[in-house]
Amino acid sequence: MTGAPQTTDVPENVPDTPAITFVDRMTDKSHVVIAVVNNKGGVGKTTTSVNLAAALASPRRRVLLVDLDSQASASMWLGVDRAHLRPSSASCLLQKFPAQQAIRSTNVASLDLITGSVELANADLALADVPGRELTLKLILQRVRQRYDVIVLDCPPNLSLVGINALVAADALIVPVTPQHLAVEGLVSLLASVETVRVRLSSRNHLLGILLTMVDPTSSRGPSLTKRLREEYGERVFRTEIGSSRALEEAPTSARTIFQHAPRSRAADAFHRLAAEVLERLS
Repeated sequence: MTGAPQTTDVPENVPDTPAITFVDRMTDKSHVVIAVVNNKGGVGKTTTSVNLAAALASPRRRVLLVDLDSQASASMWLGVDRAHLRPSSASCLLQKFPAQQAIRSTNVASLDLITGSVELANADLALADVPGRELTLKLILQRVRQRYDVIVLDCPPNLSLVGINALVAADALIVPVTPQHLAVEGLVSLLASVETVRVRLSSRNHLLGILLTMVDPTSSRGPSLTKRLREEYGERVFRTEIGSSRALEEAPTSARTIFQHAPRSRAADAFHRLAAEVLERLS
């Protein structure tokens, strides 16, 4: 793999601007599992998971998105009605349902999905007495891993047993963080918890990057917190930032990714650039 896709900044939803082209320079086949994780809600995990997975999916790269949240927001964003979420990741984790049969296609070419469902809320209790319970998801994904170049895990907003399973199954972690005081302060404890899981369970995951989300340059403290994060964590922070965007707020209601809903938007451009950085760092 050489270089990165080239994109240009464009205004939000300018009708005369041609859609941005993502130049795919990935040449290796790494079969990588990426967990999008943060134990705080409302930081853009699902937004990141859905749109990054869509940006990475191509005729040359098959992608699987696994929804591990009991709210199943990623699944509904991709057009699955709440009444049709099963079989889901909960079926695989808790009922030994074959992962191959839980996979469904989406309206995005080369992007498949294993849905989330409300049963995931009971996973800690259901898995409590299962030997090697922290390895359950990793073993499930091993059965389908060779079918996909990238598997993206949309994690729950906590480090429950499902979250720990995601950390153990993942090769790389993306941590979305909003430039808000509590979110920035919580990053320290999150990274410490991730390291504890890595050591105790001999996980081989690594931090692919910290992603700034919901960035609003007009907010009073946002720019200073963004600067602080970049000073403290340096190159561990992605160059790309995901700004606050009406297009991103509207996309889930239409059950379309940002590339389908507003392909000429700043948000679409940002996720193309994020995909480029992810591929750079994976290499």
